[in-house]
Amino acid sequence: MAITRLGNIASTIPDDSIQNAKLSNIVNFKNIIINGDMSISQRGTSVSSITTSSYNTLDRFKLTIGSAGTWTQSQSTDVPSGQGFAKSLKMDCTTANASLSAGAYFFLEQQIEGQNLQYLKKGTANAESLTLSFWVKSNKTGTYIAELRDTDNDRAISKSYTISSASTWEKKTITYDGDTSGAFTNDNNTSLRLEFHLGAGSNYTSGTLQTSWGARTQADEVVGQVNLADSTDNEWYITGVQLEAGTAASDFEFLPFDVNLQRCQRYCYVITGATDQNIAIGDNANGSGAALFFLPLLTTMRSAPSGTFTTASDFEKLKYETGWADLSSIALSSTQPFLYVIEGGSSQSDTRGVGTALRINNSSGKITLSSEL
Repeated sequence: MAITRLGNIASTIPDDSIQNAKLSNIVNFKNIIINGDMSISQRGTSVSSITTSSYNTLDRFKLTIGSAGTWTQSQSTDVPSGQGFAKSLKMDCTTANASLSAGAYFFLEQQIEGQNLQYLKKGTANAESLTLSFWVKSNKTGTYIAELRDTDNDRAISKSYTISSASTWEKKTITYDGDTSGAFTNDNNTSLRLEFHLGAGSNYTSGTLQTSWGARTQADEVVGQVNLADSTDNEWYITGVQLEAGTAASDFEFLPFDVNLQRCQRYCYVITGATDQNIAIGDNANGSGAALFFLPLLTTMRSAPSGTFTTASDFEKLKYETGWADLSSIALSSTQPFLYVIEGGSSQSDTRGVGTALRINNSSGKITLSSEL
């Protein structure tokens, strides 16, 4: 018997019950990608008629698209069997474009803050290799491109993978060499982009695929890529996305749902309504119906967020000893990464300086705060 210490926990266990090889593989937050299991979808579970670049459903995954058909993106329950995943991201072509223009582009991406990448030692002789692993499924077989882009130094590297069997979940693993040129900036802006290409015009495919790090050359980025937009029969699914330091893929790092959600809320925080749900306290700004409501954020966001609201009448203001009244207006007053201040107006006046509250008064009410990259 031996005393083995894991973190701050000591236990009496047999010497051979935990192998060193297993312990060496325990790394918290080894996955650079956030929400790689596709479990968090604050904005909604399905968006249709997509033709322009936007964040749509799955948190942290942006669809970047130009002149490449029309799409529905959704959170799907179609997942690889027995791998522990419950959700995937699905792209479904609803209007095809079988002949892409030269400037057409179409990819799913995640952008990553530079301050989260300093341990990769990019731009030094000790630069770490990166290994990407994921599960993918499509009826459209053939060659696809997964690209890493260093936006601080305009450098890139692209690697191909092949979907071999139609409509079958396949696991893919790709290793990218470390880049000894161009350090990532140590700040909260985009330094690295992971791009899963799904189609591209000749501006991006006419050269030679750039499989080693170098200055980004547009014609070399997506060489060999199939056109997923060429038929309305086409679908593409992905889950289990993991990008980690090293030359080998480890098992996917599953995080507790609440931890995963909080990581996503650094970039997007959606407050949805149930009838009569109180969300903020406030103060009457003057003797009319105007009030300021103070909404503390659940986690410090990447930067001061922008905000969008559903219609003002989805929200109500409280007047002391009188009751609730629908807002006639609602807007951002000021914001910090940890506090959002809302200005709301109603016909219900109150004494200046008297406390008030804000609530959502129906299930359609929603506030979306965004500090996405």
